[in-house]
Amino acid sequence: MGLRLPSKVLEHILSFVDSNEDRNSVSLVCKSWFETERRTRKRVFVGNCYAVNPAAVARRFPEMRSLTLKGKPHFADYNLVPDGWGGYAWPWIEAMAAKSPSLEEIRLKRMVVTDECLEKIAASFKDFKVLVLTSCEGFSTDGLAAIAATCRNLRELELRECIVEDLGGDWLSYFPETLTSLVSLDFSCLDSEVKLSDLERLVSRCPNLKSLKLNRAVTLDGLESLLRRAPQLVELGTGSFSDELTPEALSKLRKAFAELKQLKCLSGLWDVLPEYIPLLYSVCPGLTSLNLSYATVQMPDLVDLLSRCSKLQKLWVMDLIEDKGLKAVASSCKELRELRVFPSGADLDETNVALTEQGLVSVSEGCPKLESVLYFCVQFTNAALVTIARNRPNIKCFRLCVMEPFAPDYRTHKPLDEGFKAIVKGCKDLQRLSVSGLLTDKAFEYIGIYAKKLGMLSIAFAGDSDLMLHHLLSGCESLRKLEIRDCPFGDAALLENAAKLETMRSLWMSSCFVSFDACKLLSQKMPRLNVEVIDEHPPETRPESSPVERIYIYRTLAGPRLDMPEFVWTIHKNPEIGVSHLAIK
Repeated sequence: MGLRLPSKVLEHILSFVDSNEDRNSVSLVCKSWFETERRTRKRVFVGNCYAVNPAAVARRFPEMRSLTLKGKPHFADYNLVPDGWGGYAWPWIEAMAAKSPSLEEIRLKRMVVTDECLEKIAASFKDFKVLVLTSCEGFSTDGLAAIAATCRNLRELELRECIVEDLGGDWLSYFPETLTSLVSLDFSCLDSEVKLSDLERLVSRCPNLKSLKLNRAVTLDGLESLLRRAPQLVELGTGSFSDELTPEALSKLRKAFAELKQLKCLSGLWDVLPEYIPLLYSVCPGLTSLNLSYATVQMPDLVDLLSRCSKLQKLWVMDLIEDKGLKAVASSCKELRELRVFPSGADLDETNVALTEQGLVSVSEGCPKLESVLYFCVQFTNAALVTIARNRPNIKCFRLCVMEPFAPDYRTHKPLDEGFKAIVKGCKDLQRLSVSGLLTDKAFEYIGIYAKKLGMLSIAFAGDSDLMLHHLLSGCESLRKLEIRDCPFGDAALLENAAKLETMRSLWMSSCFVSFDACKLLSQKMPRLNVEVIDEHPPETRPESSPVERIYIYRTLAGPRLDMPEFVWTIHKNPEIGVSHLAIK
């Protein structure tokens, strides 16, 4: 008989284990470890709000202090999930308020958060400290006022890329004069002007404020005033950078930036004027993160700026950087780990931007620590992909977005199969992949063979047949999330590999050739899966063989959800009941 580890010793050991994956593994060892782990877990992550019942989560983790929760599928970021689909935060907030009153932190992503939710949070959690909302919608500045007025120990309030009903900037005035605990404030997604005096007082009385991200309405004069009051900032998101300044005001702003001795992360810079770029030079040597995804900085100003950022680890920028700018990054930014290059217009083919595959090749050659890439461009080649894989086998995330569907290697006119083979074969630790361009089933055979650590895969306009999906589901052992749109596969591959879906978090498909009958068969065959048919324009009659617009398939312990709109159909497990759709209550 083996020796049993005392629970107090195990509790002490687990106090050093923060990773959700590691703690999940601990909970599977035996019943006593499961009990000890669940009683001591303070940080809980739920990747799909419909995968488990909120009350069950609260019961399992009685000492929970932090909840991170995701709602809508990732493709919602690309407007592929219809408005009103779901992802409502209220059931979770209500359950946590009843069962976990000691909750201190809530982080929500792609969820519908109402003012009622925010008011419930403010009223229910007496020592609430952190609220982070990313890509959320449904609430207004009135809800923010409730948080500001009631949460007396608030440390972080961050609104990232949210859609907020902006009823005015006076919500900042609801922070009590006694609040001094704020460490991070981000309201960059709001539109209206805030009252500068309210913001100045708040910043002045929070000596530990490390991160401040302003909205576009904050002027350069206002920025200078705030920086004087918070020289300790580590992260800064500026407002608009295009106001006309007097020489005296310009001098004050330059001095304020020079005093930011601890600044590591810089973003914002909306509408930045070229003549104001030198104001940033004093902080460049210390920057590790620079987000220029909203800054229309062009060559050669970008080169002048980036050549001073020798410690940069993360760079987000528009395609205005061009190949020459990325060559400068390769030369100057040897610590770079993450690069994202976004399109400056809706159609890259109509923009006069000299960005090609060569820019990314240059970065792969010059930045030895590069491990994450998101790259939008018009065209690409197999040779470039092979070179990138050879230069940077340490890449963990590779997301290539060739804007033109079915675009082949523009030099050889062949599919990009061999290039992506090089990526998945050469990058052994690849965990996330987005593919685009002309790809045949052969590319997905390579992915299935070599991408053994791949956890998330996004595909658009690719493949030849059902073999594509078969290669992925039978080969990618670690696959958790699969997103597919506009690909020519049908029922056979989905049904043949149904067992794999129970090991994944979710599968999203749109504009493919999957029939309504296949959805019904899959749901009846796999009882732990929710199979949702999403059809905004349903036919008057639905033959079994008719293709469906979108399907969202996910593993769940909670059963079919009860908040479906009219355009979402769920497949009952009991074939006698069949199919139903429930209106939102």
